[in-house]
Amino acid sequence: MPPTSRPLRKLGFLTIGLFDEADPRRGHESTLEIIELGERLGFDSAWLRHRHLQYGISSPVAVLAAASQRTSRIELGTAVIPLGWENPLRLAEDLATVDILSGGRVNPGVSVGPPMHYDRVKEALYPDTADAEDFGYERVRRLLDFVRGKPATDFSGMEGFEAARRQPQIEYSSERVQPQSPGLGNRLWYGGGSLRSAQWAGEHGMNFLTSSVVKAEGPEDAAHSPDFAEIQLAHIRAFRAHHPDGENARVSQGLVVIPTDSATPEQRAKYEEYVAQRTPRTTSPQGPARLLFAPDLVGSSAEIAERLHAHAAFREVDEVAFALPFTFEHEDYVQILTDIATRLGPALGWRSGS
Repeated sequence: MPPTSRPLRKLGFLTIGLFDEADPRRGHESTLEIIELGERLGFDSAWLRHRHLQYGISSPVAVLAAASQRTSRIELGTAVIPLGWENPLRLAEDLATVDILSGGRVNPGVSVGPPMHYDRVKEALYPDTADAEDFGYERVRRLLDFVRGKPATDFSGMEGFEAARRQPQIEYSSERVQPQSPGLGNRLWYGGGSLRSAQWAGEHGMNFLTSSVVKAEGPEDAAHSPDFAEIQLAHIRAFRAHHPDGENARVSQGLVVIPTDSATPEQRAKYEEYVAQRTPRTTSPQGPARLLFAPDLVGSSAEIAERLHAHAAFREVDEVAFALPFTFEHEDYVQILTDIATRLGPALGWRSGS
């Protein structure tokens, strides 16, 4: 087995937080319990996916606020918040507030682009400005500026009083978004699957989240199928080439891994069927955007570790946020996370608390 060039330093996991429409509290509680379990198992980070108008977490910042009060050590991230749905100034306030409540453990991951099915939701989301909204990188830049303390207004000082009181009530106004949370500006991540996004994130000093989806950019070549790992590797290297920290710039990889070491025969059968159903989409680029999906990794921790060590992009990272499958049951996630923390992580060179 070839060694990784970068020993695995941080082990994380990612969940979508599915719930039943008839009982949403149970699903959200399950997500919080999984995060608590992750901390007990020694994981370095837990990440939440973001879903709107679906039966997944629509407000990850609120869920992370709850998680921050039920954990004490594990880092809490979003992977990712699509900024097309957000006001960057208001989001900056929410992120900073939760970061302070968590003791500086929030890792916000964001992305750009128009909201999914924008033509069908724009009247509800932006009834007066739908055709004027900018869904490009400028939206991320605004968030970065607000979180990092650049002025949001040209006014600061004292104003106002309460007429009901016998004495003036002073109100203080700040040029900057409040609260300001020290260090949060260095923990902002960009979730990207294209070469341009990787370069932009590097140029703006962000961290870089890679996932199990990349764009197969460049001319189509019928004689050669694009290789997911090589494309992802090119993104990682482009990001670091444009980042002020160079080779030390943070990158996290988020593949789907399903170790089966302690799984029951029924669980193994379910996992293998899940992967088999998703494998056809990994053989060639999908749709007009030519999205290329990484194969899900299922098997023993030793088998998965061997495949990861052979993965060109994995060898370039020392942080991961392995994605949990979307549709499994709570007890499945308990088994998968336990195997990742106790078997797969150590097989990749990770040590809890290292």
